[in-house]
Amino acid sequence: MAHTFEDLVKLERLAEEAHAAYTASPDDGTRAAWREAADAFQAAVVEHADAEGTSRYEVEMAAKKAVRHPEPEVA
Repeated sequence: MAHTFEDLVKLERLAEEAHAAYTASPDDGTRAAWREAADAFQAAVVEHADAEGTSRYEVEMAAKKAVRHPEPEVA
């Protein structure tokens, strides 16, 4: 099943959180969790790009931008 863009954003957010945990407390457990989250994100990006017929790079950068530089919510 192809992942939605929202799924990719969630997976990237989890990878960023895991990276922060590793940075705060670097050990084998937090490193493994970070790598697992990052690998899951990358696999989902490839699957999504293939399903949509788009560039893997563009999909990855769009998801990372959505997580790292979110658009302000309009009230």
